[in-house]
Amino acid sequence: GVRPGSGLGPEPAVAISYVPGGIGAVAFDRAVKEQLSDPGMLVAFSSGSLLNLVQGKFGPHGPASVRWLAILGTDYGVIAVKAGSRIRSLADLQSQLSRGATRVVFGAGGTVGSQDWIKAALIVRAAGRDHRSMRFVSFEGGGEALAALQGGHVDVYAGDASEVRALLASKPGSIQVIAVLSEQRLPGILAQVPTAREAGVDVVWPTVRGVYLGPGVPDADYRGWSQTFARAMAAPGYAAMRDELGMYPLSLTGPEVGEFVAARATEYRALAKQLGLRVAPH
Repeated sequence: GVRPGSGLGPEPAVAISYVPGGIGAVAFDRAVKEQLSDPGMLVAFSSGSLLNLVQGKFGPHGPASVRWLAILGTDYGVIAVKAGSRIRSLADLQSQLSRGATRVVFGAGGTVGSQDWIKAALIVRAAGRDHRSMRFVSFEGGGEALAALQGGHVDVYAGDASEVRALLASKPGSIQVIAVLSEQRLPGILAQVPTAREAGVDVVWPTVRGVYLGPGVPDADYRGWSQTFARAMAAPGYAAMRDELGMYPLSLTGPEVGEFVAARATEYRALAKQLGLRVAPH
C-alpha cells in the first residue's frame, strides 16, 4: 500500500508498506473484507494480479470488488536464450518444439498458472504441441531464472522485457532475446528484436502496472486521485521516469481503468479455461 506522507523535511512524499502473501492476494482480500475507505491508501497491482484473481487465488472476490484507479505503464513478455544457444530465433524454437514438447526446458519465475508459465504454454501450443507436456522449471523470480539460463540449466527463458533490459545493460551479450510479445517492436535496447507475430506466432503479452483504491473510498476522493494521476502522467519528465523503471507507454485513469480490467479479466478467464487451469466462478 502507498499513503501520502507529510511532504515535510527528509520524509518521502509517500510511505510504502509491503503486504506479503499470494502476490497481492492478502492485500486485495483485506481491502475488500474491511471495505477500506482510506483515500490515502493506494494498492499496487499488475496483470499478474488480474490473472490470479480470475483463478480464484484472491479469495471469493471478483474484479468489481475494488476501485481501479490508474494504469501507470506496461511491460511486455519476452522469450530469450543463452548466448551461443543452438536456438537462434523463435522459428528455431518452434522447430524444436514441433518435434516434441520435451525437447527444450523453459525456466521462469512463477508456478503453473502464472504469467510466465502461460507465456511458455502459449509458445508450445503455437508449435502444435500439448503445453501440459512441456518441461518447465519454476524459480522464485525472473532474476533466478535468468541466472539459470546463463548457467545452461534451462534452455529458454519466458519473462519480462524489463528484466532482460536490466541484464543486458549490465552484461551485454549475456543472453539473446529472440522475441518480444508485443504488438510492435519495442524501442531502446530491444529495438532489433522481432515480435513473435513477425515469426508467425500470434502471442502478445502485456503486463500492466497500476494502483487501486479500497471499495469504500468516496466518489469525490476517487475523482480527485484520477485527476491527480492524469496530470502526473502528462507532466514533463514522467515518460523518462517510466522508461527508467522499465515500463512502456500506457496511461489510463478513472472509470476507463475499471473497463480495461473487466475486459482483461474476461480474456484471462477464457485463456485459463483453454489451458486447463482452475477458474473462479465470479
